[in-house]
Amino acid sequence: MNFSNQLIYWYLQNNRELPWRKTKNPYFIWLSEIMLQQTRVNQGLSYYLTFTKEFPTVFDLANASESKVLKLWQGLGYYSRARNLHFSAKQVVNDYQGEFPSTYDEIKKLKGVGDYTASAISSICFNEPQAVVDGNVYRVLSRYFGIKTPINSTKGIKEFKELAQTLIDVSQPGTFNQAIMDFGALHCKPQNPLCDTCIFNSSCIALKEQSIKDLPVKEKKVKVKKRYFNYLVLVSEENETVMLERTGKGIWQGLYEFPLIEATKSINLTELRSHPELINWMETAKEITVYNEKEIVHKLSHQHLYTTFWIVKPTKIKPQKIKWSQVHQLPVPILIANFLKEFNPINGYF
Repeated sequence: MNFSNQLIYWYLQNNRELPWRKTKNPYFIWLSEIMLQQTRVNQGLSYYLTFTKEFPTVFDLANASESKVLKLWQGLGYYSRARNLHFSAKQVVNDYQGEFPSTYDEIKKLKGVGDYTASAISSICFNEPQAVVDGNVYRVLSRYFGIKTPINSTKGIKEFKELAQTLIDVSQPGTFNQAIMDFGALHCKPQNPLCDTCIFNSSCIALKEQSIKDLPVKEKKVKVKKRYFNYLVLVSEENETVMLERTGKGIWQGLYEFPLIEATKSINLTELRSHPELINWMETAKEITVYNEKEIVHKLSHQHLYTTFWIVKPTKIKPQKIKWSQVHQLPVPILIANFLKEFNPINGYF
């Protein structure tokens, strides 16, 4: 039995029962694939169910406000995925009259869709023999074939795609793609893979050479940047505050946050009081207290945010103020969402 047949046979006995496996509707497959980029299945599942309930068709998603899409996405991270999802829904409605494109080349034209997502949708929904290559696939192939080419190098990306393409079962490409992804997720796991019961343990090169822990190979990561965030949580006597929408191409575009003072290092109360940004939001501050004595370290892919929330009671807030009752309706980064779960604006404490 060859590699593909063994893999599919394993999958038919061990596949996970997931809602997007019960449909060939490309809209739902597309939603699931975008959500599961950089996200574990158990985390993305509830978001998928929420989105399919709120936006049962691509027309519903296209007609929604970006703010609502981001609010429902809140906590899933990598928010550019949500913005691209919303943009692409409009593309499908406007350019394809709501009919999802049916070929790899056309699907790949959608914003935020790369080789992996286009391969998954075209193979699962339209039976096009396009091999998927994601983290699970890299791991399975690098170990089984003993490939030491870095998976995040130009050479590696090409090599693994070509290899996967030679292995795909052209008669059932969608099943093959789901099989190899599930096998990597459930059996050939990053840590503690189930080698003793593996269907490939008699032919796996990494197992034979005892190099399971060394594969796949990755080139050195980009150096992590440290940023120091100081949020001004304004609490007026009228129960008002300020929330601002993040713009530009940086992190959290389209999400809301408290007025931010970003510094090059940690700052104390004295330094904060003398900061020129402080006067942009109030005439004078009656009281400023630190909410978290220890900085909250929020880790993103290439940067760590060392964050302090400062509770500021102003004499008068300048324009752009809103009622505290409106704050929870806005889409915010998970860093701020966690703060809002704990913070009581009446007294400023837990």
